[in-house]
Amino acid sequence: MVTYNEESFRRFFERNFTYIEGFLRNVRRYGNRLAMVEAESGKTWNYRQLNAEANRLAHTLLSCGVRPGDVVTYQLPNCPEFAFIYLGCQKIGAINNPVNFRLSSGEMAYILEDSYSKVYIFDASIGNIAEEALKLSSHKPEKVVVVGEDEATEYSFAVTYDKFVSDASEADPKDPVSFGVNAFGESTRLYTSGTTGRPKGVPINNVNEIITVHDVIMHLHLTPDDVLLNISPWFHRGGIHIGGPGPALYVGASVVAMRSFHPRTTLDAISKYGVTFVVGVPTMYKLMLEEQKKRQFDLSKLRGIISMGAPLDRALCIEMQEVFVPNIFNGYGTSETFWNTLLLPRDLPEQAGKAGKACIDDEIRVVRVYEDRLAEPDDMVAQNGEEVGEVIVKTFKGSYDYIHKPEELKKKVYKDWFYTGDLAVWDENRYITIVSRKDDMIIVGGENVYPIQVEEVIQEHPKVMSCAVVGVPDRQRGQALAAYIVKKDDSLTAEELREFLNRHPMLPPYKRPRYYRFVDELPMTATGKKQHYKLRERAAKDLEEKRLLRF
Repeated sequence: MVTYNEESFRRFFERNFTYIEGFLRNVRRYGNRLAMVEAESGKTWNYRQLNAEANRLAHTLLSCGVRPGDVVTYQLPNCPEFAFIYLGCQKIGAINNPVNFRLSSGEMAYILEDSYSKVYIFDASIGNIAEEALKLSSHKPEKVVVVGEDEATEYSFAVTYDKFVSDASEADPKDPVSFGVNAFGESTRLYTSGTTGRPKGVPINNVNEIITVHDVIMHLHLTPDDVLLNISPWFHRGGIHIGGPGPALYVGASVVAMRSFHPRTTLDAISKYGVTFVVGVPTMYKLMLEEQKKRQFDLSKLRGIISMGAPLDRALCIEMQEVFVPNIFNGYGTSETFWNTLLLPRDLPEQAGKAGKACIDDEIRVVRVYEDRLAEPDDMVAQNGEEVGEVIVKTFKGSYDYIHKPEELKKKVYKDWFYTGDLAVWDENRYITIVSRKDDMIIVGGENVYPIQVEEVIQEHPKVMSCAVVGVPDRQRGQALAAYIVKKDDSLTAEELREFLNRHPMLPPYKRPRYYRFVDELPMTATGKKQHYKLRERAAKDLEEKRLLRF
């Protein structure tokens, strides 16, 4: 009897199911099409030119002794060099490791050590931090490169990027397969954004990369005619893999590289370059709305806006639909698993505030929480929108590993499910609503209070830009709520806000903040997530030093 020999396809799949092969197919079929534009300068690269730049970087890395599996760490804003490195490393089997350019020198030193970086590339704007990080790190990269050095600045410990690749060939190096590039090999490493503490290295392989970009392409209905702009940094999962190089260069579309966010320049870039999809966080869109109302930029090419990093409240969603474009998407996920739930345009604004339903290749559950163990995957909370549990995810887009941290893995992965640490409720239609993280829950007089619920109410006030709520010690109740508030309108007073909260039908007395402080900004990750753990430390000190005021 003749039976199917699966080994033949398995070999083919492992050799060819790689992100870089997808990009090279586009070089061959779309060579003269626009691949990337630098917003600030207007400089452009077609697919053939972008490939040539990636080749220059790949050849230079080879000449420096970089071999398959070596880590190339880079701290860069959304700039052309980021894309050159992202592609160039994959051509030769090196691991590209984009890192938050806002980290402190100590945090960066830790990552250089943890990743054992062979090459370290940084932006000139953070030169002092990079220099200090290299001094602090016990591991010294063999090559250090600076991007964007101007004539007035010199770094004796680094070579400029232009000089680094100046003599390199633009020809393709050997076939990626000859460097050991394969479907299951690590292509990218991302360090978690640090909402709870020290970052962890998350390995992403080619299967993860491709299924991730396929997911984005399917949900957004991307085509080669689209132009993508991510106004949050590319170095995180939602940056590189939604509106960054990941999906754009895989589907044959164009990507706009913009170094930093400013509402006016962002709207100008959308108009000037015919951007069709924008990716950002709610706080960015609030600022852009105010600017658009003043100046009325031409946004006629926009097909959709994707919001990430924080819940999208109903009022903001409606305003975005009216001012920007009707097609709004809202995603929820993690560095380890990408986005796992989405609110699609058909869900909004009715389901605004929720995280959405499971994506095409994902399964999501909300399970009970125990102090001494992870819940079984089938130990689910009621689908009644009330019982709180932990979100768990099963996905092909995710990494089921941490670099050098097997003990962390045991806390997160069980029976093929990833336990996110996010607390949520879900309803009869399996729409997820995030209420807090495990570590952020506040117990007031024996009652569980989830910061997001209180924050959403406070942010309904028209004069509030954003806020964060944490717990502080309280003799009578164990903990009390403290609200840190960023004003949208300087005329906002504490008395006005207190009256608003007292009248709100969704905020019982025990959920009302006892303390408050108006601040200029909140501690945030680069992905727009509030760092409650940092604010808890600050709040305890503010309470002790009487900087927190009573409502």
